[in-house]
Amino acid sequence: MSGMINIFQPALGERELAAVREVFESNWIGRGHRTESFESDFARHIGVDPANVTSLNSCTEATFLAMRLAGVRAGDEVVLPTVSFVGAANAVAARGAHPVFCDVDPRTLNPTVDMVRAVMTERTRAVVVLHYGGVPGDIVRIAEMCRERGVLLIEDAAIAVDSRVDGQACGTFGDLAVWSFDHGKIVVTVDGGMLHARDAELVAEARKRAYFGLEQTSGYDQALRSRTRWWEFEISSFSRRSVTNDVLASVGRVQLERLPEFMRRRREVARHYDQEFADLGGMWTPPPLPAGQETSHYMYWVQFEDDIRDDVARELYERGIYTTFRYPLLHRVAAYGSRAVLPGAERAAARTLLLPMHQSLTDGDVEKVVTATRDAVRTRRAASRRS
Repeated sequence: MSGMINIFQPALGERELAAVREVFESNWIGRGHRTESFESDFARHIGVDPANVTSLNSCTEATFLAMRLAGVRAGDEVVLPTVSFVGAANAVAARGAHPVFCDVDPRTLNPTVDMVRAVMTERTRAVVVLHYGGVPGDIVRIAEMCRERGVLLIEDAAIAVDSRVDGQACGTFGDLAVWSFDHGKIVVTVDGGMLHARDAELVAEARKRAYFGLEQTSGYDQALRSRTRWWEFEISSFSRRSVTNDVLASVGRVQLERLPEFMRRRREVARHYDQEFADLGGMWTPPPLPAGQETSHYMYWVQFEDDIRDDVARELYERGIYTTFRYPLLHRVAAYGSRAVLPGAERAAARTLLLPMHQSLTDGDVEKVVTATRDAVRTRRAASRRS
């Protein structure tokens, strides 16, 4: 539909184009110093040493690699919330391990430490935690519990690029973490991801595995150290190519610089939604953040008292507003073989709807969403109560 207000949308402009043009003019578009600078910039953003991060061609590839670095193997169990991205569960299953799904709080859609603990066994190798909507959730207590039990924690911080607890960045509480920079995220490189490991040696291994397992990745660098046959190589693993490049990294560097601007706008939109929907009966906005937590405002979700979610979504679509629910419950996916009964997630999945949330929303867009949502909820609620 022409003129549809999108649920997610990047904010790209002349600065990003100029950065790409500069890369083209340099005649070096592969992985180079701009990629290394992007990694350093991101490391500074989350407060870690650059040696502890590496960029990849997608967050999904970073997640698959994180499972390998975590030593997940056939027969292991990996706990993750059922409200999570399919890529995380696929990464577990691809190792021959079993994804074990835990419940989530029906209002925050994040798991609590008790929910994670309830499904852990002696076979649990790792726990994966998604920060739903960019909200940190119970990450501090989950991290403490994992350390006490000697279980690795992998943070899926794909949508939590600027989320923090008491100033500490999400993605730095666990042993490993991944972020996404695809076309629908806040910081965009078109496609791309980042991996962080508490142990810098794991990152060094990740860099090798991300480029065929080669012990050397540049003939130019090898030529500086050797007078002969610098084109020869050795490999440390049978790996594939998962690296990113200077074109995408140049976009990412500009996007990181613009992140404070993006976050200001997202906070404005979230505050306006909160205010405008505060008196709307039968619909709830996201619960307040606990003290000390900061969210990236990647998602703005509402929930309904009556069984009207699907009707509201259809009416908004017909008025040019795209909405959705993320993420479909993974324990319902037959391929994973789960028989879990998770009532909190089931309640959330039946009544939750995401409204448009991105920094490119104009004031007019926001008002259109507010007006259409208020109208749809009142109309559908009245119809539901008459029937």
